[in-house]
Amino acid sequence: MSVSLAPRTATLRSHGELQALAEAGNAELRNLADDEASAYEVVAWVARNFGADAAAVACSMADAVLPHVVAQSLPGVDVLFLDTGYHFAKTYETRDRVADALDVRVVDVLPELTVAEQNAQFGVDLFARDAAECCAMRKVAPLHDALGGYELWFTGVRRDEAPTRTTTPLVTWDERNGLVKVNPLAAWSFDDLIDYSSAFGVPVNDLLTQGYPSIGCEPCTKKVEAGADPRSGRWAGLDKTECGLHV
Repeated sequence: MSVSLAPRTATLRSHGELQALAEAGNAELRNLADDEASAYEVVAWVARNFGADAAAVACSMADAVLPHVVAQSLPGVDVLFLDTGYHFAKTYETRDRVADALDVRVVDVLPELTVAEQNAQFGVDLFARDAAECCAMRKVAPLHDALGGYELWFTGVRRDEAPTRTTTPLVTWDERNGLVKVNPLAAWSFDDLIDYSSAFGVPVNDLLTQGYPSIGCEPCTKKVEAGADPRSGRWAGLDKTECGLHV
């Protein structure tokens, strides 16, 4: 089962120390054996320099490849699930499967307002009128608050997902959230994810094989035609390509 986020009391290193670590890690992993490090090598670097208690994995529950990869070196790591209140039923099912199947601690990160409270304060279906504001309140702000207890977070961002992500580094300093950001799967493709999931029996959201290669909140995610941009089903018809977590 998933749990709610509890206050963390660990002493964190200074921003200067963490930023220096991020810069050193990116240089080391990018030049490893004259080639870019693998996902496992990236996580191993984190294990040497941080530890499970200092790190968190952000997971949208489209698949559990990232938590599975990270847990090989950091068993028991916290996996943060942004429970916006608008997810597909299949996404919640995937969250529960991940909590049961992997050596991780799935943590539900909740917005300040419930959906009902947001509707009362800002009007029904804010996502349809101001998707950026809805994402800011239900994703960006809750994650920012949750990350305050960690020194590092892992994301599943991949360079092939969108033009805004083509230069994603393996390790970087996240100035906005004040911690190290690690993207072990940056060089992977969608097919790599599926192949890994099949090889290791990792939970995958059933929607991935039903025309949803990129899965967000249900009201803002549409099916994608075969061969189309995988993220074209996110905020379809709007001048919006990112929820704000990674920009």
